[in-house]
Amino acid sequence: MEYVYAALILNESGGEINEANLTDVLEAAGVDVEESRVKALVAALEDVDIDEAVEEAAAVPAAGGGGGAAPAAEESADEETEEAAEEDTTAEDEGDDEDEGDDEEAAGEGLGELFG
Repeated sequence: MEYVYAALILNESGGEINEANLTDVLEAAGVDVEESRVKALVAALEDVDIDEAVEEAAAVPAAGGGGGAAPAAEESADEETEEAAEEDTTAEDEGDDEDEGDDEEAAGEGLGELFG
């Protein structure tokens, strides 16, 4: 990660992202620089518009950050909870132990609070 951060620092400060500059930033940060990793990063970033890539990354929230995969996971959990509630109702109608269904509903409510 330090290598990518160094490239971001160079980009933000207007410096050219080349092997020498990247190595200088990493050494200034106290990183034991691996020349092969520096070369690989410089080559990988050769045709990349870093500002555009950062904007795109900011527009797509991280999975745990309240966007992206999180709403899909919440919808899936809600559907599973509804299915479980329907199964519990059916089980109660058939004369199964009602306390068991109450316990499962309480557990489901607790999970909902954990995940928002």
